[in-house]
Amino acid sequence: MDTIKRKDIKIGQYVAIVLKRDQKSGEHSVGVVKRILTKSRDHPHGIKVMLEDGRVGRVQETMEDE
Repeated sequence: MDTIKRKDIKIGQYVAIVLKRDQKSGEHSVGVVKRILTKSRDHPHGIKVMLEDGRVGRVQETMEDE
């Protein structure tokens, strides 16, 4: 599986993230990116973002606008 790069994530984009509490189950949460928190260009567990509703997690999948 290819990791998602920081350059592929844009503010306002829909993404699926995994929250810290959901790491064991792998359950995804969907939302709109408000801030990109990871400074490096990539991360093996996913780029960390904050969604517009305040949830923070690592991006597992990028999505087209819904």
